[in-house]
Amino acid sequence: MIWHDLRDPNDKELDVLAERYHLHALHVEDCRHGGQRAKVEDGAGYLFTVLKPVYVNESGEVEITDFDLFLGPDYLITVLEGSCPTVRAHLDQLRAANRYSRPDQLFYKILDNVVDSYSPVLDWFNERIDEIEDGVLDQSSAQTLQRIFETKRGLISLRRVLSNMRDVAGHLQRTETDLIQRDLWAFLRDVSDHLARNMDLVEMLRDLLTGAMDIHLTSVANRTNQVMKVLTIMSTVALPAIVISGLYGMNTKGMPFMDSPHGSGIALGAMAAATAALLFLLKKFDWF
Repeated sequence: MIWHDLRDPNDKELDVLAERYHLHALHVEDCRHGGQRAKVEDGAGYLFTVLKPVYVNESGEVEITDFDLFLGPDYLITVLEGSCPTVRAHLDQLRAANRYSRPDQLFYKILDNVVDSYSPVLDWFNERIDEIEDGVLDQSSAQTLQRIFETKRGLISLRRVLSNMRDVAGHLQRTETDLIQRDLWAFLRDVSDHLARNMDLVEMLRDLLTGAMDIHLTSVANRTNQVMKVLTIMSTVALPAIVISGLYGMNTKGMPFMDSPHGSGIALGAMAAATAALLFLLKKFDWF
């Protein structure tokens, strides 16, 4: 069994291998053009598979890369696009161990490792949502809403990857080929089960994120209601003084105490009395 581990899809060696093993030109093109969806395609005596490793980079962003594999009867070609540290470290460990005599066994181990690499990403999303929930309960802000939307977009991307990877695992179970021996079918079912559990976990995280968004919107609405309540009470308390000052401010004849030397004091007293009576009523009805 020969394992060709390429670290650059633009490596000239890929062209040499394509000529030696009769790899289809479209499959080689898929290797060199990233952004492919996870898939399995039959070739002339080989299986072409695109896997989607996912990891969190140092800046706290989720990165999705392509990992292309050509599984033949006596060879395996791996082409890792990007720099996924988890998968790269596992490939180095497999090469150092050199324990597999069949290419399909090595193919399964690589597939299983890619699926296992989703668990740390899901844990990262779980911790991020916990931080969002704590922030929403303490004090919601525009930054909190932005983090909610960013996390939701990340979960949508991860769910799309998991859905395509589950299709890949299902196709590998159903395909009738001599390239994958029967003793590996149970292990492929186990990979499919892991992907199904990961998808369920993504759905649970999305529900938690939706709950956090609802709490955020409710908190913002409550704060707005509190502000409106304070402004309403202030305008209501000021209303008697505004009415009285407005009446005497018209300077029309015949107004009570208009010509009295104590008119200003009487007007101020009336304002204070009306305001005090209104405050008493508001307090009695527990409106503030």
